[in-house]
Amino acid sequence: MNQQEKIKELLELREKARIGGGPKRIEAQHKKGKLTARERIELLLDEGSFEEFDMFVSHRCIDFGLAEETYLSDGVVTGYGTIDGRIVYVFSQDFTVFGGSLSEMYAAKICKIMDKAMKVGAPIIGINDSGGARIQEGVKSLGGYAEIFQRNIMASGVVPQISAVFGPCAGGAVYSPALTDFILMSKDTSYMFVTGPKVVKTVTGETVTEDQLGGAMIHGAKSGVTHFVADTEQEGIALIRKLLSYMPQNNLEDPPIMPCDDPIDRLEDSLNEIIPDNPSKPYDVKDVIHAVVDYNEFVEVQRHYAPNIVIGFARFNGISVGIVANQPNYLAGVLDINSSRKAARFVRFCDAFNIPVVTFVDVPGFLPGTTQEYGGIIIHGAKLLYAYGEATVPKVTIILRKAYGGAYDVMSSKHLRGDINYAWPGAEIAVMGPKGAIEILYSKQYKEITDLEERMKFLQQKEEEYRRKFTTPYEAAKYGFIDDVIEPRNTRFRIIRALESLRTKKDINPPKKHSNLPL
Repeated sequence: MNQQEKIKELLELREKARIGGGPKRIEAQHKKGKLTARERIELLLDEGSFEEFDMFVSHRCIDFGLAEETYLSDGVVTGYGTIDGRIVYVFSQDFTVFGGSLSEMYAAKICKIMDKAMKVGAPIIGINDSGGARIQEGVKSLGGYAEIFQRNIMASGVVPQISAVFGPCAGGAVYSPALTDFILMSKDTSYMFVTGPKVVKTVTGETVTEDQLGGAMIHGAKSGVTHFVADTEQEGIALIRKLLSYMPQNNLEDPPIMPCDDPIDRLEDSLNEIIPDNPSKPYDVKDVIHAVVDYNEFVEVQRHYAPNIVIGFARFNGISVGIVANQPNYLAGVLDINSSRKAARFVRFCDAFNIPVVTFVDVPGFLPGTTQEYGGIIIHGAKLLYAYGEATVPKVTIILRKAYGGAYDVMSSKHLRGDINYAWPGAEIAVMGPKGAIEILYSKQYKEITDLEERMKFLQQKEEEYRRKFTTPYEAAKYGFIDDVIEPRNTRFRIIRALESLRTKKDINPPKKHSNLPL
């Protein structure tokens, strides 16, 4: 065979690898509203930047007739490329080859690019669309999963890891996405569960569909497993590109600073009026966030889950930040099990990757009741407390309205190494709200007042006295727990100045093997 014939053979093999399971299976994939593994990579990466590895890998199984059925690439496309000019490593599972099922060699391909990503310090993006372990390979496929899991664990906090689930993801396959930083699912074509509907029916007697058991909205709103739910794969891929723009390449770098011509001293007069006079009346904290960030742009994370707390990414004068905010529009912004877990993991992600945290506080306390106590609100609330106390990144806190009880401490208070803590003039910082405090402090006196009208007058008078004396931000400022009381419309400017002053901040935790986070 001469040189030209060898080149021709190479090109033919490349073409064979690119068509995966063949035209009929590609057509079937498209009919389901799904893209192919390679189409997803093309959309994700900068045009022409993809460098593929292991195109000629095939499985080594000879049992159950597989010796006669082999495909180049073996059901997963791996390699690296760039997103906005920054290198990322990627694997994309190919459902057209054995239903995307994982084999020994398939796992080895994924492990190879994960190892390379760790060596060069670049993000890892996994696109999942797989029927699970390749049954014909038995324990070798299970071992392959565990090899991937181990690398997910080693990469955690070292390089960003993002998982897109654009098809089935079941059994052991779900644990790799679960170990990564962010999971994204597509609304009508993806699902995740440990055991499928048939096993559920056999074991528990429940009848449930794949979508009801582990569809995108189930994990987006009920379990909180997925961080984003996209209407289409194209939308999901665009979101991954957007998400990465807020992150550094690895834990030794800072996030990229973007050019910004949104004035740093832009005044938002609407903020002076946004807090209702009635302390029980809600407002939307996202209006505050959108008003103060660059170009009013905020990428919300876990939008459908635990909406009493809001988390996401934004920028202040080009600086990437993570935002955590109590949401008075839902359950009065109270902290509960789910919101504590949601915010704690986000704060820890930001801290791992040198992203400053900006916290907007309006919290009446922790949600009371047996459901919360039996569910372990003490431990789960401690996670958020722990996350803020452990974080060494710049932390800027603004108390918008209420900061009551232990929830005041938990929400990035000065006592948890909050760097710069501001309050709006109407902020109420106290052990509890005036009504509850008065009922405890003056319980004997008001019970002695038999006339109902007189009793109400007495309570209102004492409430007002308490509010005036104890809940104003100036009481906290008197002790240095608040660095300044600021005019709401100046909030953007004050946050930007605070972040600029903290750019060279250094804070070190004591040496240890690892912490014992209250799980």
